[in-house]
Amino acid sequence: MTTDLSRIGIVTVCYRSMAVLPEMLATISDEVPVVLIDNAGDDDPELTELATRHGAKLIVNGKNRGFGVACNQGAAELTTEFLLFLNPDAALAPDALERLLEAADAYPDAGAFNPKIASPQGAQLFKRNSHLFPKSHKMPRGWPAQDSEVTVLSGAAFFVRRSAFESVGGFDPNIFLYHEDDDLALRLRQSVGPLRFVSNARVTHLEGRSSVRSPEIATLKAWHMARSRVYATRKHGRPIPFARALHSAMRQLLSPAVLFSKRKRAKQVAYLTGVLSSFWDGGATREAQR
Repeated sequence: MTTDLSRIGIVTVCYRSMAVLPEMLATISDEVPVVLIDNAGDDDPELTELATRHGAKLIVNGKNRGFGVACNQGAAELTTEFLLFLNPDAALAPDALERLLEAADAYPDAGAFNPKIASPQGAQLFKRNSHLFPKSHKMPRGWPAQDSEVTVLSGAAFFVRRSAFESVGGFDPNIFLYHEDDDLALRLRQSVGPLRFVSNARVTHLEGRSSVRSPEIATLKAWHMARSRVYATRKHGRPIPFARALHSAMRQLLSPAVLFSKRKRAKQVAYLTGVLSSFWDGGATREAQR
């Protein structure tokens, strides 16, 4: 039986992602509509040509509006039954979309799914924990041996029913970057149905390569990671969210590895600054609300 891949639409958020984006797009079937959201990454001419070559729709934001807001933008451009939010530094195995569709049809009560996500070297990149729920929800290390219910999903390859996504309001626009996938997964699990791991679908993920690596971007990410952690943990009722984030920031900043590395020190200072900046506003990122 032939699988109808046009049931899936793919959304990818780009920010200075040209080093990895061509490889990702090359793994997507021509049947699948793709929307690229450029969050003011300064790649416009090259990115426009790449999008045209692959038949992808390109939306260029005049400023970086954050990951979740951009994902919502992309989803609004699609009418497909399913949405796959795929990182630019990810690559689909040849049958990954077919296997995800088969799982979605086999488990109609489930709202969202993750494939097997692996590093290029084959390491198992399985998300088993989150700051947003108790340790009792933490899953064992490594991929489950078979299709299984899970407690949280990774945003690197987040496969979701459109109806489920829309029923919970999509990504929280107050979360600029980091923890937005945890937040969406938990809301789906609470309001729609189980989250599932699909054992025979595979995606390779480079981890941390969606944007070029630079001290500037590392600092930006660290600052938003801290703010998102405070906001999201508070939103989900975790105890003393600010104090926990502050303790983590101070512990990392005083690590010997940080003391002897200028880059790491700058990153951890940015994380601490992000935590402190969230004290009064709960971590909600102003950029996403403008």
